[in-house]
Amino acid sequence: MKHIGTKRYETERLILRPFVESDAQSVFENWASDDEVTKYLTWPTHSSVEVSRWYVNYCIQEYSKTSRYQWGIELKSTHELIGNISVVSSIDELECMELGWVIGRKYWGKGYTPEAATKVLDILFDEVGANCVYAGHDVNNTKSGRVMQKIGMKYEGILRQFGKNNQGIVDCARYSMIKAER
Repeated sequence: MKHIGTKRYETERLILRPFVESDAQSVFENWASDDEVTKYLTWPTHSSVEVSRWYVNYCIQEYSKTSRYQWGIELKSTHELIGNISVVSSIDELECMELGWVIGRKYWGKGYTPEAATKVLDILFDEVGANCVYAGHDVNNTKSGRVMQKIGMKYEGILRQFGKNNQGIVDCARYSMIKAER
């Protein structure tokens, strides 16, 4: 794979971009402080804007590595930061990458996550050279699974007691897409 790092991209309604320091308040207010949003995530709900600031600064530091992909999802119409999408793991020898995302509750059901994820799939397959991109979700988080279906990923099965999130140890459904299937 040819890693290119986190660059700015646009879709019809969204801007995918690197985080900047001033994003901390939006991260906190729009998704990271909401227990309902973080219910199925692997990191705890942010207790203060300082936690969100630490996270944003961590992302900014990681941008120096071209193998790191961590985009803020911004609405073109309002320039509001509504979530993020990232490559959460990568296995270069297999040309394989795992996607993860989170979006604020007031933006659920509007098609923003599939729009962002489709663009990221294009980037990872066409620019980075990934052969396989996969994602997983707690079996109780069916909305995340629906996003995976909408973007064309194929259901692979259930990995029993394979994940740990804010609900504890959980069964995970796994989806993937291979470059040849596009």
